[in-house]
Amino acid sequence: MNLDDLYRGVIMDHYKNPRNRGSFEDDALKIELNNPTCGDRITLQLKVEDGVVQDARFSGEGCSISMSSASMMTEAVKGQSIAHALEMADSFSSLMKGEEADFGDYEDIEALSGVNKFPARIKCATLAWNALRKGIDTQRSL
Repeated sequence: MNLDDLYRGVIMDHYKNPRNRGSFEDDALKIELNNPTCGDRITLQLKVEDGVVQDARFSGEGCSISMSSASMMTEAVKGQSIAHALEMADSFSSLMKGEEADFGDYEDIEALSGVNKFPARIKCATLAWNALRKGIDTQRSL
């Protein structure tokens, strides 16, 4: 098995078995974004307390890249400070530019590194991360 096959497997696992898919019943911070180019849409909910992302959930519809990225992002940011979550979003942007990026113990995200070879798919991969940034900006303005 080569690296591309391994990465494809990780992406499909997150797509078929999404982590943190669903919604909170209470008043969690809610961000809705869509990609009008391809029709992907996401609703991200964040529970932030004392500057830490305590929990994250997402719902929506889209391609395997956008939904897998959302699954990976919600896994990665839970328990992280909002500052570190933003650093991770910046690292993901670097990854989409073909640059080196470090996600610490959460290596699944690196499976999306090949997306940068397909410029039309970069917006799919970054949708959830853009929702995260928007959510943190909203949280900071409250």
